[in-house]
Amino acid sequence: MRAVLSLLHEQTSMSLGMLAAEVGTTTATLRRDLADLDEQGLLIRTHGGARALDARNEIPVRLRNNQYREAKHLIARRTVEMIPPGPYALALSGGTTTEEVARALRNRSELTIVTNSLTIAMECAARPLIKVIITGGVVRQSSFEAVGFLSEYTFNAINVATAVLGTDGISAAGGVTTHDETEARTNHAMVAKARRVIVVADGSKVGQVTFAKMADLSEIDDFVTDSSANPEALALIAESGIVVHVVNLALTRSSDAEALAADGS
Repeated sequence: MRAVLSLLHEQTSMSLGMLAAEVGTTTATLRRDLADLDEQGLLIRTHGGARALDARNEIPVRLRNNQYREAKHLIARRTVEMIPPGPYALALSGGTTTEEVARALRNRSELTIVTNSLTIAMECAARPLIKVIITGGVVRQSSFEAVGFLSEYTFNAINVATAVLGTDGISAAGGVTTHDETEARTNHAMVAKARRVIVVADGSKVGQVTFAKMADLSEIDDFVTDSSANPEALALIAESGIVVHVVNLALTRSSDAEALAADGS
């Protein structure tokens, strides 16, 4: 289902045969999946295929959870290393990479986390040593983020040491962007009240520009990504003055392979 939505996000409309060939499944299975996605309001079935509801629509967070999991895990570990110990106020936007950051913080104490993400709030609320503040607002179905006036008001009323911002695209030309303009305004309120801003995103987001700008690159201090990112796009981002941190996927895979070989011997 995630692959189908990704293809339609890029192509807008595709036939059943084209989708089946790209996804690598039978047309019978694909018909059932298209019917399910249509029922959820995520696409429109057509005679002989399907088309996207809106070219700007992002893939729902529940279908994005397993994409680039290794990269997101490493990015989260590197980001947590940048958060000093002791009492600290941290804001987290919604997103699957920021959710990994929240998981990586599970053993920290004396943290106050402010978030507009329902999934991150639930993740952190289970940790007795972490104080969680969740904003109000209207919950977006695709991202489980609270957005709008109430959420912006909460962010405007507080000050945090660091904000960790997820993104759908980051580039020298477009800045830090997302698919929804209301979400963009809410996240910019979070950015504006933080002394330090860290953007986290896997390499597929680098060089991409989506519908609504959340922040200019001049508002960002650090960017954490992985080694699959386009090097030219990364260089342009670094030229803006942002400190770019790149985690090495190949090194980790090599270490895993060596460990498996040692176990086999």
